[in-house]
Amino acid sequence: MLPPRILRRLVLAPLVVVVTVFVIVTLPLWLAVTAATSLRLPPPQRRGLRFVWFGAAWLTLESAVLIACLWLWVTGAFGRDRHVERHYGLIRWFLSEVYAAAVRIFRLTVDIQEPPLTPAERAARQTRPVIVLSRHAGPGDSFLLIHHLLAVYGRRPRIVMKAALQLDPSLDVVINRLPNAFVPRGPGKNGIIQEIRRLASTMDELDALVIFPEGGNFTPRRRRLAIRRLEEKGLAEEAARARDMDHLLPPRPGGAIAAIEACPSADVVFVAHTGLDDLATISDVWRRLPFTAHITAQWWRVSAERIPRDREARIRWLYDQWQRIDAWISAHRLAGTG
Repeated sequence: MLPPRILRRLVLAPLVVVVTVFVIVTLPLWLAVTAATSLRLPPPQRRGLRFVWFGAAWLTLESAVLIACLWLWVTGAFGRDRHVERHYGLIRWFLSEVYAAAVRIFRLTVDIQEPPLTPAERAARQTRPVIVLSRHAGPGDSFLLIHHLLAVYGRRPRIVMKAALQLDPSLDVVINRLPNAFVPRGPGKNGIIQEIRRLASTMDELDALVIFPEGGNFTPRRRRLAIRRLEEKGLAEEAARARDMDHLLPPRPGGAIAAIEACPSADVVFVAHTGLDDLATISDVWRRLPFTAHITAQWWRVSAERIPRDREARIRWLYDQWQRIDAWISAHRLAGTG
């Protein structure tokens, strides 16, 4: 069970700062022990130093965010509009620094491909809110997505997340001060749908609602269970289409459709990505993280006018886009083995 907010603020947040100071003071010892241990391992498994460096960097950034949040709380952030603006700026800074650390430590590269835009399309794309529908796979995909929305596209992301993520103190403080939603485990589908509607209904041209329609990271077991659930519900067509997708879980259409209904002026952006798909758990990251990490992403945008109006047509359309993502992943994996 999640601790009460007051306990998280008075215990967890200060604890992060204390742990950060301890780690920084003892960092030479951690590095020496890790280096000595790594000598006993074959070169492909000598990744301990990178994890120590990244962990220290992450803790330092977390503590910096918490201190900045305390300052913004004391000062009142100089009014509501500045309050929102400054907190989005704080998230942008944090994710940019995390991204820079990943580039230095894990040699991360990200290649985002987009269809070419005409000048009119490029000018028009900042005049509407967007609903971003992304696959969910690999470590940090949501962080990279939010980073690019903020830093590259100048958007203000809104996200529906699991309530357990509030155990991360900086995430807990910042995200709860902005238009986002934490959903407790097991609230039922209606609770999530209501939060999505709430967030989508108040968006303007700078906002982006981010949804992961699969509901979690892909694993073969989750794929089998999702197909079985579709069959048990009598959704034979959706189950058949899900079986044709090798790399994705079938999309859950309820959230996407609720967002479109709540904000009919929004365009929809689909995000396909591949590169760290096989790293689903912490143990996977430890055992299999490569010396260089490369992520390739493909984004495409569907204007509000081209989105089907009928619910059943929207479900078929969503599956069409998901099959397009699956085919794109297959093509990129095949190209990578050639």
